[in-house]
Amino acid sequence: MKYMMEWKIPPASYEAALKRFVKTGGPPPAGLKHLGRWHAPGSSHGYLLVEGAEAAVYEHAAEWADVVEWKFSPVVEDDVAGPVAAKIAGR
Repeated sequence: MKYMMEWKIPPASYEAALKRFVKTGGPPPAGLKHLGRWHAPGSSHGYLLVEGAEAAVYEHAAEWADVVEWKFSPVVEDDVAGPVAAKIAGR
């Protein structure tokens, strides 16, 4: 499954989060593939698109939980959403 993970760094954690990211690059744990990462310029938030098992998503979030606040959304692509939309619209 794919998940859009949105992060926000609280002001009190900003320096620690930046140092950790620069040092490690924020690699995913086993079972999780990074598909893309976007940083909102001039801010303390961004987005990470990942694919993998729920447990791996949880692990990645837990690794950063001391410096990052998270929001998660499972996401699907058009090839999955389209047939469902067609089915619903055809009612």
